[in-house]
Amino acid sequence: KEYAHAIDRERYEEQVQALKQLTAPFVLRRTKQQVATDLPPKTESVMWCEMSPDQKSMYEETKSQIRDSIFLNIQQEGIGKSKLSILAGMQKLRQICAAPSLLKDSGLVQAGSVKIEMLMEELQHTLRSNKVLVFSQFKGMLHLIGKACQQAGLAFYHFDGETPPAKRAELVEQFQAPDNEVNIFLISLKAGNTGLTLTAADYVFLVDPWWNTAVQQQAIDRAYRIGQTKNVFAYQMICKDTIEEKIIELQERKRALSQTLVPDDESFIKQLTEDDLQYLFS
Repeated sequence: KEYAHAIDRERYEEQVQALKQLTAPFVLRRTKQQVATDLPPKTESVMWCEMSPDQKSMYEETKSQIRDSIFLNIQQEGIGKSKLSILAGMQKLRQICAAPSLLKDSGLVQAGSVKIEMLMEELQHTLRSNKVLVFSQFKGMLHLIGKACQQAGLAFYHFDGETPPAKRAELVEQFQAPDNEVNIFLISLKAGNTGLTLTAADYVFLVDPWWNTAVQQQAIDRAYRIGQTKNVFAYQMICKDTIEEKIIELQERKRALSQTLVPDDESFIKQLTEDDLQYLFS
């Protein structure tokens, strides 16, 4: 009563500082910058993507259907019992933002992917001589990017949750080798977010935003860790005026307190209120 409402809803800075003072004796945080003082700079940016009219039309039509279904569900079952339908709706909209063809079984008309177009422009021209990590939550998206790389004559490595551990280690070793000329590594976000050292790369692309910011940060840190000697540039690819843009805005709101008090926030979905959902699907 004293802190949660005042901080989360009213944004009272005084209560944030008071709670920080109370919890500080129990929280020990050591950042990478404190431990690895010789690491070069890391720059994180948003790469804004503008969907084509066809992709945007498909998105808006699907969003309208999902919104009506979700809020009817909430009225009948309550928000607590509607989590699965909320997640499924968010997932479908995120897939359309990534590439509408990921929903090929839904009967929707296919449209192009602005993200693949923009990424290929970077890989073919701007970053042809740089080593690049590309992360996506969707295996299908990685395969679509891989197909685009093949058509452009760009060699790449790829692994996801189905790749055996021994094969992963082999691919990582090859990518890290100084004389290796394969500059692109396509990696499943969940399969590659921990336990990998890929410091040969200096560019990282997160193709689709994930609500758990810690998972995204761990993915970026595959390149940004002890042993890295180059400046690291990480880009989050976000479609404007979509649920993706609203996810990162909500992330900023939700983690404002946790960034002050604790290292990361792993409860984005659990914290969503009905007002938040109205905003996400508006």
